[in-house]
Amino acid sequence: MNTITQKKTWYHTVLTNLTFYVLIAIIAGVLLGHYAPSTAIKTEWIGKTFVDIIKLFIAPIIFLTIVLGISSIGNLKKVGRIGIKSLIYFEVVTTLALGIGIVVALLVQPGNIDRTGLDLQDASKFTKQAGSSFNWIEFFKANLTLQVLLVAIIVGILFNYSRHRLKLIHLFGRISHYVFVALKYVMYLAPLGAFGGMAYTVGKFGLQTLVPLAKLMACVYLTMFVFIFFVLGSIMRYYGFRIGAFLKSIKEELLIVLGTSSSEAALPSIMRKLEKMGCSKSVVGLVIPTGYSFNLDGTSIYLSMAAIFLAQLYNIHLSAGELLTILLILMLTSKGAAGVTGSGFIVLASTLAAIKTIPLEGLAFLLGVDKFMSEARAITNIIGNGVATLVIAKSEKEYVEAEV
Repeated sequence: MNTITQKKTWYHTVLTNLTFYVLIAIIAGVLLGHYAPSTAIKTEWIGKTFVDIIKLFIAPIIFLTIVLGISSIGNLKKVGRIGIKSLIYFEVVTTLALGIGIVVALLVQPGNIDRTGLDLQDASKFTKQAGSSFNWIEFFKANLTLQVLLVAIIVGILFNYSRHRLKLIHLFGRISHYVFVALKYVMYLAPLGAFGGMAYTVGKFGLQTLVPLAKLMACVYLTMFVFIFFVLGSIMRYYGFRIGAFLKSIKEELLIVLGTSSSEAALPSIMRKLEKMGCSKSVVGLVIPTGYSFNLDGTSIYLSMAAIFLAQLYNIHLSAGELLTILLILMLTSKGAAGVTGSGFIVLASTLAAIKTIPLEGLAFLLGVDKFMSEARAITNIIGNGVATLVIAKSEKEYVEAEV
């Protein structure tokens, strides 16, 4: 009797879990893309529409979370300290990610392969922008997340000085509740989004394109695995968390990112998850949106590895000074590889143009497999931002002990 009950419970748990359906959708997308590519390419609009719908929630959720967080905390000095601590943490960890990418690429040497078997694609739209210097003002104008973040901080500060503060907190709290309820229902479409995104990717680029650059692919995925479990895992362990438990708790978000190749698709839901884990609303509101622009661990690893890969592909020996130059340039420009499609390639092209030893045309070799590596970048980015939020919340005593 108990066994039958347990079996029913097990089936019920699986069949009512969104993660299960997202995983099935990803597998179905890969199969359709591989066996019926012409049909799979037509599903692009499904994945794109899902991501576009989720993006509609990003601005209001960031705004409401930050305003409520700052106005509730009441201590503006603490808000400023959280912001400064976040930026310092981001710079240290992303620099570490860049360094790891360079070291692994030098050791494994993924670029020591025959160029004749590689698929060339047009990289001119990225290389033609390489000569122009990175413009932080333009980056801010193009980054809605940062704009909303700034406005929300200002509004949150003004609320602190308002004699109607408690009424405003109550009103915004109710609005926030309804926004998250709406998001909950939209997330039921996640399997469709994951299916469309994965089917299009495999159908458009084909699994066969992975073979010539399999060494680079394996190198990137292995490095990100090491970074997540050893670097981020060590940071979490120091603060009393476990990386395995954290990944298990955000498995739905990770699968959505895997299927859609977009970390933005999981931004609203991971903010909600981190609050449920015990992080205060103010820390979540400040760290996650800022991290999506300045804490791109996966992108940092990829950019540094890609630069070394291209040098090896063209048999170019990089001196210690040139390696240091790559690291220093990417320390600054990698922070701008967010918000705009293809911006990562523009950053890489700008870096290659600055050191003037690696041909910009080499980007053409990467375009064929970039889509398959974007999932690894996006997943590492979202994990890195989740870890940053937990760490900063714990260090600021803005974390209420909960089961992570």
